Amino acid sequence: MGQITDTIQLRKRLLGFTLIEIMIAIAVIGILAAIALPSYQEHVRRTNRAEAKGILLEIAQLLERNFTEANRYDLKSDATNFTLPVTQSPKTGTAKYTIRFSPGTLTRNSYTLEAVPTGSMANDACATLTLTHTGIKGVSGNPSLTASDCWQR
Repeated sequence: MGQITDTIQLRKRLLGFTLIEIMIAIAVIGILAAIALPSYQEHVRRTNRAEAKGILLEIAQLLERNFTEANRYDLKSDATNFTLPVTQSPKTGTAKYTIRFSPGTLTRNSYTLEAVPTGSMANDACATLTLTHTGIKGVSGNPSLTASDCWQR
């Protein structure tokens, strides 16, 4: 009789997990998630920021090409106003940044482009990314960060 009881208890132990084992597994998963989630979110922010920077540089290149043809930034060679070909980043889908000229900066001889964070990027530490006609890269809205902090990452 004792041997049958021992066999039944052995089978019960082999068939499932104990509560302690499950709790340890949950704790390990929780610790990994606590470490991985912020790292993943920062990676997504850097990726969105990189795309916005790429669009700013692309538009700057178009403006320089326009300046070569029209000898000015604000008008095209056919005397129509220069308009932005892209107004958001990413170019399709949900906007993470609004692309625009800084108010009053598009003139005959100069411009300043801005990528203003919106939506899920609205609280990004780098805030607004800027790019001028001389190639100066900057950030505005967060005095604790420099341009290199946001443009180099």
